[in-house]
Amino acid sequence: MSPTDSKPVVSPPVARREPTVTHWHGFELEDDYGWLVHREADEVLDHLRAENRYTEEMMAEAEPLRDELYQEMLGRVREQDSSAPVKIDDWSYFHRTEKDRQYRIYCRRPLGQETGEEILLDVNELGRDREYIRLGALAVSPDHRLLAYSTDEDGSERFVLRILDLETREHLEEVIPNTASRVVWSNDSRILYYTTLDESRRPFRSLRHVLGTDPEADEEVFQEPDGRFFLSLFKTRSRRFLGILLRSHTTTEIHLCDTEADAEAWSCVVPRRQDVQVYTEHGGDYLYFLTDEDAPNSRLFRAPVKSPGREHWEELVPHRDDVHLEGVHLFARHLVLSLRIEGRLNLQVQSLESGDWHDLEHEEEVFTVHFDSNPEYESSRLRFTYSSLLQPNTVVEHDMDTRERTVLKEEWVGGGFRSEHYASERLWVEARDGARIPVSLVARRPEEGADPGPRPLLLYGYGAYGATIDPTFSHTRLSLLDRGVGFAIAHVRGGSAMGRAWYESGKLAHKPRTFTDFIDVADALVARGYTTPQQLAIRGGSAGGLLIGAVLNLRPELFRAALAEVPFVDVLNTMLDPDLPLTVIEYEEWGNPRETGWFERIRAYSPYDNVRPAAYPHLLVTAGLHDPRVQYWEPAKWVAKLRRLSTGDRLLLLKTAMGSGHSGASGRYDALREEAFKQAFLLRCL
Repeated sequence: MSPTDSKPVVSPPVARREPTVTHWHGFELEDDYGWLVHREADEVLDHLRAENRYTEEMMAEAEPLRDELYQEMLGRVREQDSSAPVKIDDWSYFHRTEKDRQYRIYCRRPLGQETGEEILLDVNELGRDREYIRLGALAVSPDHRLLAYSTDEDGSERFVLRILDLETREHLEEVIPNTASRVVWSNDSRILYYTTLDESRRPFRSLRHVLGTDPEADEEVFQEPDGRFFLSLFKTRSRRFLGILLRSHTTTEIHLCDTEADAEAWSCVVPRRQDVQVYTEHGGDYLYFLTDEDAPNSRLFRAPVKSPGREHWEELVPHRDDVHLEGVHLFARHLVLSLRIEGRLNLQVQSLESGDWHDLEHEEEVFTVHFDSNPEYESSRLRFTYSSLLQPNTVVEHDMDTRERTVLKEEWVGGGFRSEHYASERLWVEARDGARIPVSLVARRPEEGADPGPRPLLLYGYGAYGATIDPTFSHTRLSLLDRGVGFAIAHVRGGSAMGRAWYESGKLAHKPRTFTDFIDVADALVARGYTTPQQLAIRGGSAGGLLIGAVLNLRPELFRAALAEVPFVDVLNTMLDPDLPLTVIEYEEWGNPRETGWFERIRAYSPYDNVRPAAYPHLLVTAGLHDPRVQYWEPAKWVAKLRRLSTGDRLLLLKTAMGSGHSGASGRYDALREEAFKQAFLLRCL
């Protein structure tokens, strides 16, 4: 039964006020739903609540399915579990969960002790009687006596920083609001460095807080006036250098403080040069520099600590057109590279003593490998996480000398899960301009003798900021796979699956390629018999929600259903407002529409501006009232316009989280219920 067979779909009323009219470059930009931007207005809140009630009403028939999905998902997780411990000095740190409790409990025990624990922080206690709680910073001081942590209590991503004495269990008096989510301790555990936000919620200023003093007197270390740059703090793994990274989407600048020389002296070791990115690490007598200077896929240099200027850089790993060098880990005796080859992410290890290299080898065709927690600089053991569409997340310890491996923790998956019941593959699709687009696909193996013909399929995409959606395991996805729905990731341009050039060819003036790549993948999956338009659903969030909105305007008939999560769909209006969070830094990703050419380019694809009379597929749209990244009014305005112009009778639902932000529910059980709701919508439509 389709959603429209049981009862007629009657849209909730959408008030139309006088349109907001602005003029740009001789063009009159009229916004019929501009009134929805007034967050505190009763009529706006009433509208969002009415949409939520309508969504619940239209999904009422799926309530049994939602409950069934939730119980399935819950049955696949070990509710009472603990992480693989991480060694830091003489302590073993870990986190654990308890049955029926939403959040993690962070603990430690003395190294070598197998039982007993000291609870550092119980997030369940912090979130007691709160709809939302998110942990930002969680940093134990180098002497292991203090814990600096920060919390966001509404999803706005403004964190409040506190310091807990782990010996007395008392909080220090100082409380610091309006901070970003990362802090760094001085090596003597006396000073805490943190970052504050400006009015647009940009991390722009770093300060040093001396314990026991009034935060109002904290000394400013650095302030970044350019709205294109975010400021972040770091410490090298050797613990010798404190660092400030200033980063836009294309350019970086680095300041370091050498704690062995002068713990108060900061120097700029990498001045900013437009369109050049550099990241640094320290090892022994050298600073290492990973840069994209004259190298789209990056290359690695080093220079003596005493003379780190560009004229002293020595190239260690040259640029390669077919390999994207994404990251570097330095140990006392080893160098580890994170490399992406043909879309796959893997690690490569070099002994700094012998110069020998070795790759980490894996059996699967579709997989991904990421650095895990490696705080011990002197260690010869590398921790990484292996995952694939078939293999649950697995924490592995790799001895870089002997090359022996030890599995420290494999994600437990209940519900009778067996990886051999599923099959994954890597496909290649030729785009309309000849580019080869990688596609990662997983599905349940058909029963012996069953027709392997077209099946329902969920196609996922993102395609922005150079971010690559790697093929990792998801226990919640099994509910779709076990019901015969396949899952595919289209690694479209705008991400970096095929290197930096893949990203560059899907941004700014080339942004429409992201959308046509996704459509070309969908067409190919239909042409190759994997699915049909009546069985094809699509999903994307944030900038991936922009992708969903754009392809629905271009080819609404190609899809049966769509899920757009906190979608960035009002691109033109948002990018015209420099006072909104993220707008200015985003000019290097989308362009600045206050300039004539960019106004026309963005207006040509902005989903909200291009809604047209058409039979759109079933659509569920989510939003967060306190979302600082994609303001709630973007999806709300988009849905309102679709209600007016869509010519079909398909479901059109808006679900706004009134107490959270960009990432949705903060509690693990609440997050499962949200996912069960979304999957129930997809299954009902398919």
